[in-house]
Amino acid sequence: MRLTDATWTDADAADVDAVLLPVGSTEQHGPHAPLGTDAIAAETVAERAADAYGDANAGSLLVAPTVAVGVSEEHRQFTGTLWVAPDTFRAYVRDTVASLAHHGWTDVVLVNGHGGNVPALGEVAATITRHDDAYAVPFTWFDAVGEHSSEMGHAGPLETAFLRHTDPDLVREDRIDDARDGASERWGEWVSHANLAHDAAEFSENGVVGDPGDGSAERGAELLSLAAESLCDLVAAVVARENDRPPHK
Repeated sequence: MRLTDATWTDADAADVDAVLLPVGSTEQHGPHAPLGTDAIAAETVAERAADAYGDANAGSLLVAPTVAVGVSEEHRQFTGTLWVAPDTFRAYVRDTVASLAHHGWTDVVLVNGHGGNVPALGEVAATITRHDDAYAVPFTWFDAVGEHSSEMGHAGPLETAFLRHTDPDLVREDRIDDARDGASERWGEWVSHANLAHDAAEFSENGVVGDPGDGSAERGAELLSLAAESLCDLVAAVVARENDRPPHK
């Protein structure tokens, strides 16, 4: 069930096992993919997993409204990118989870579509679990797609494939060659296992990392299936787990 589509009485009557909170970004994804790519992907994976979970279980998953602006200052040189500070982001996610828990929905999986959110999500999930009346776990979809994960760049083959499957009208196919020509091969500028570059514009002319031409719609379908299946497995483990904090030793 999507919370934004429900009435309060629908929500009150729902048999909810856990909540999926999609978290993405509004940031450049090259000349060919939309600024909302990460939010779209996170929400789509969450909704697919919720459908699959509902088909296989007596209970259901609630899909909360997507957090669409994240920790994205690394893309600030590209017009349209929005960002908040990590402290603001963590506080917003924590308050959102607290409001979900107020209604008794205390198990929450943070379904993430943006790499820049990962550190903050890990930190806030731990804070929520240790100090609030809820249990939170972060999940990043492109880490859960098997061997495909090694090719995750930025607006490259994985994200372009995903959109070609789920939202093909949003991919500007006539700009793929330009996206490829201005792309870098890898994220960052690495020396002695340290990244010297703080912003994407330091190593990518147009913000793309990887070859978007390698991302077919068929691959996108496989990515979505793998991510949703993995998320369902995670939710089942969260629901079955005893999440009280261990006592002091």
